[in-house]
Amino acid sequence: MNSNIPPVQDQAHSAPAKSTNVHVPTPKFFMPVFLTVIISTLVYIGFQVSADLTHVPALSLYSVILLATALLIALGFEFVNGFHDTANAVATVIYTNALSAPVAVMWAGFCNFLGVMVASGAVAYGIIALLPVELIMNVGSGAGFAMVFAMLIAAILWNLGTWFLGIPASSSHTLIGSILGVGIMNYLLNSGNGASGVDMDQVLKVGKALLFSPLIGFAFAAILFLLVKKVFKKQMELFQPPKGNQPPPPLIRAILIFTCTGVSFAHGSNDGQKGMGLIMLILIGCVPLAYSLNKNLDAKHIQSFEQLSEQTAAVIYPNHQDIPDTQAREVLTKYIQTKEMSPEVVPALASLTDHLGNHVAEYGDLKDIPEKEVSTIRNDMYLSTTAFKRLDKAEQLPAMSESQAKTVKEYRKNLDSFLQYIPTWVKVAVALALGLGTMVGWKRIVVTVGERIGKSHMTYGQGMSAELVAMTTIAAADGLGMPVSTTHVLNSAVAGTMVANKSGLNFQMVRTILSAWIFTLPATICLSGGLFWLFLQFV
Repeated sequence: MNSNIPPVQDQAHSAPAKSTNVHVPTPKFFMPVFLTVIISTLVYIGFQVSADLTHVPALSLYSVILLATALLIALGFEFVNGFHDTANAVATVIYTNALSAPVAVMWAGFCNFLGVMVASGAVAYGIIALLPVELIMNVGSGAGFAMVFAMLIAAILWNLGTWFLGIPASSSHTLIGSILGVGIMNYLLNSGNGASGVDMDQVLKVGKALLFSPLIGFAFAAILFLLVKKVFKKQMELFQPPKGNQPPPPLIRAILIFTCTGVSFAHGSNDGQKGMGLIMLILIGCVPLAYSLNKNLDAKHIQSFEQLSEQTAAVIYPNHQDIPDTQAREVLTKYIQTKEMSPEVVPALASLTDHLGNHVAEYGDLKDIPEKEVSTIRNDMYLSTTAFKRLDKAEQLPAMSESQAKTVKEYRKNLDSFLQYIPTWVKVAVALALGLGTMVGWKRIVVTVGERIGKSHMTYGQGMSAELVAMTTIAAADGLGMPVSTTHVLNSAVAGTMVANKSGLNFQMVRTILSAWIFTLPATICLSGGLFWLFLQFV
């Protein structure tokens, strides 16, 4: 008898060992490093905030408590976003053994941090644009704070609930539902006073991005996986589940790590901006003198703005007559709320635009503008930029030559430079919250993506295809200033590879995930709307 032949009972157990990578314990050095990073960042933020408030009248105790609470809740949203959404990015590298779980999570957290730090701010202010114009312009009022608290608390509660159940729901989807709830409730409560609801054009734009991005993820991931299978048809190990904790071939491993890096980075630059936008609303409401306008702009920029304001006013309405600012604001606010064009809109915009340049130039330095004037100037700038955007989209601006159109475009760009800015410390705070969240609560969602979407274990080829498509889709959306869901894109991409591989989907889990996606909007609309109404009773 050949002694090398294993006993029958041993043969029965010779199937590929199940990966235990997801259960690798966290290194002992993690906690000290974790705490050091937190403390260092908090010290940095403290110094920066103190510097910002140096030239601002001392805040009352109530304002300090309100500001601290609002910031804590906003950063809490990003923290939950981190362990809820970012965990999707590491699922593929963990379940293909490209990286050990602790290394993958820490690397993803770091990449999220970097993504937030280089974010442009376009997505941040795109989210803000969904809100009713009257609440944005009066964010420092009781209703403004009720709005912010209602949105954030509703989003956090829904995210925590879906995370606890291990369901990969979208934080972007959740936040948009919360915004819609506030807008709808605001309209129901104040419709008789001319209040607007939400900007439906912007909602549809965001909604299309959220709807089509998972379809794109599913289809392109399936196609890419089939191409990979054709190109690497001789390397069958790429299309088999990993054996135990065995890592993939070097090239595939490099691609998996690269795509995980890209998805994490893109997630930080896209999702991180949503928290930035909300934090800026809070800061503008609590400390308008410090944060309403970009105080880093120099005298040359202000002079250029004055000239562009005058030129733009002449372009859109030559020989325009001065209209009292109060009247111009009323006309433009009504137009933004109702989208109903009238003969008074363009003259009002031209007059307000001209006055804006003169008003800012009076002070020479933005730091010298009194607190009451700061809020007025910001609101006028917001009305101007929003009215231009609406008129341009509706093709209701007057006919212009190429040079005139260039002047108007330059003015709008210059105008946004005053409004669409984000202090470095805000980026650092959001980046820290998002990155640390990734490192804390990642496992529930990772297990769902890695084990429960498909009937079989994820292969190297599937992980690579899903991550590559997710990375490019999210990066493209970020470049276009469109908020998309990392969760929707990546989970759909994973499902696409499962279908393409004919390995089958776990339809029970797929139905659960789809149900969560479907119910996210109505649930968060009702929750944030109810909270908004409740908070209004106390302000």
